[in-house]
Amino acid sequence: MRGMSSIRPARAADGARLLDIWRKAVDATHDFLTPADRTAIEAEVAAFLPQSPAWLATDTDDQPIGFMLIEGTHMEALFIDPAWHGQGVGRRLVDHALSLHPTLTTDVNEQNDRAIAFYEALSFARTGRSALDGQGRPYPLIHLRHAPQ
Repeated sequence: MRGMSSIRPARAADGARLLDIWRKAVDATHDFLTPADRTAIEAEVAAFLPQSPAWLATDTDDQPIGFMLIEGTHMEALFIDPAWHGQGVGRRLVDHALSLHPTLTTDVNEQNDRAIAFYEALSFARTGRSALDGQGRPYPLIHLRHAPQ
């Protein structure tokens, strides 16, 4: 089995790979997006993601295999290359985020059942729901907060 090496801050040279991970992960998990919205969202993401202060999970060759964005105590994004799904990469990134911010919150698309189950398995509890996503599109969000028992 391939191994994950470390978690580190993103560097400028990682930008193209972050977009690649985002595309692959969204295409694998966000089948509820309309093609037009998928295209529009990618344009928005491409404008900011490569320069964002992301945390990366890397493989043993220091190549990014997943990333997260944290603003304050809120995880804005968590995307893992689908080739690495189910291998603990997301859990390692969330554990890192929790080490920085024990009261971590995040939002998940209501249609993304796998992501909701992932966070609930990591002791996140639902705190609310929004009918629209952060850009005003009709993709409801579930609001979650880390709430260990």
